[in-house]
Amino acid sequence: MTEKYDVIVIGSGPGGYVAAIRASQLGLKTACIEKTKELGGTCLNVGCIPSKALLQSSEFYWKIGQEAKTHGIEVVKTDLHFNEMMSRKQKIVASFNDGIGALFKKNKITRYAGTASFSTPTQIQILGDSSSQEISARYIIIATGSEPIALPFLPFDERRILSSTGALALNQVPKKMLVVGAGIIGVELGSVYSRLGSNVTFVEFLNRICPTLDESLSKELHRVLMAQGMQFHLSSKVVSANIGDKQISLKVQMPDKTEQEMDADVILVCIGRKPYTQGLHLEKAGIETTDKGFIKIDGTFRTNQPHIFSIGDCVDGPMLAHKASEEGIAVAEIIAGHHPKIEYAAIPNVVYTHPEVASVGMTEEEAKAAGIAIKVGTFAFKANSRARCTGEEEGFIKMIASSTTGIIVGIHIIGAHASELIAEGALAIQKRITVEELAATPHAHPTLSEAMKEAALAVDKRAIHK
Repeated sequence: MTEKYDVIVIGSGPGGYVAAIRASQLGLKTACIEKTKELGGTCLNVGCIPSKALLQSSEFYWKIGQEAKTHGIEVVKTDLHFNEMMSRKQKIVASFNDGIGALFKKNKITRYAGTASFSTPTQIQILGDSSSQEISARYIIIATGSEPIALPFLPFDERRILSSTGALALNQVPKKMLVVGAGIIGVELGSVYSRLGSNVTFVEFLNRICPTLDESLSKELHRVLMAQGMQFHLSSKVVSANIGDKQISLKVQMPDKTEQEMDADVILVCIGRKPYTQGLHLEKAGIETTDKGFIKIDGTFRTNQPHIFSIGDCVDGPMLAHKASEEGIAVAEIIAGHHPKIEYAAIPNVVYTHPEVASVGMTEEEAKAAGIAIKVGTFAFKANSRARCTGEEEGFIKMIASSTTGIIVGIHIIGAHASELIAEGALAIQKRITVEELAATPHAHPTLSEAMKEAALAVDKRAIHK
């Protein structure tokens, strides 16, 4: 007999598991299907969480060598135990795996282990290791996420030709690493291994790193990472590869069209991600996709089949865990008859380098292209008292507002704890706060957040400490 549910969620990543929990909270009988042994999807298992654990550990190690002396602390010797660092990372991941499992039990969500595929628009077949079963639902949410894109002549083996997944599971620090692609994932993982002693070189096809950032932040991040010892070849293209027994050599076309050989112990390819929908048999449900493989949805996350929804990385838009979670909650509420709204302009983006970079809303280039008359204020952390006390003086906050209304349309930060500071910016965008309102908000002293107040004041040339 086929088990029937109100909602079936395919995928247990940050979109899927959150959608399942919210649906259950709203009184809907819910099941979640996950093809891997661990819950949490890419973000938890081979993405956000393990990469941030390694970024934290590697930054701690790097700071001991770089900054201890300035605090009057002499460190005679530091020994790197890479296996223990990786073990710590895995323990953090495992704790969250268990945590999601506990949340499923608490919320009475039925968990199925296996690969899901559509049999009909309402029925899902689940293929496990040694069995197959079928379940059905009134509503289905597809949250299958994305996977790394490989170069045709550099297929991933996750030993020497690495995707982000393989870069999180190395058994030793490579002496020489080439990173193809200087986007957010590339610079984060490149930073990890650079801090641990690798010679890290980036090859980027575009003319600047992290091109989705406001140009001023992209340029400043480039400068800072170069100062930390990383090397960059911009406007450059990998044209071929020679994979030897001990080393890999890439042929790179430089900006002047000449070609240069570059060799490394490992190659990390970070040129983007693509939606993961293989094996779902979307055609059996009559679900339409774009020419890039994304599932087509309307403004309420519905596919062309009104009872089937899709969220997260497998639909077009920024591939961000917190975006997927917001969409998961929204879809569950729509199914339950509510009318939620997501303010996409208020979804922040973060780069967890040192210093961190965080943005929300429009960049200066986007605002100008949209024909918005703007005014801009900046404030450097070197003029912030807390940053001076902690020795984290690099970077600045850039605030962009409408010159007619004063409403904030974008906030961009490069500096210590930017990932935390940006939440205030997200709230400002969400609530359409003006620079005058933010500037009039008391901020504790001494804190890094005072720089946000000063940036708001700077928009109208009223900054006190600039």
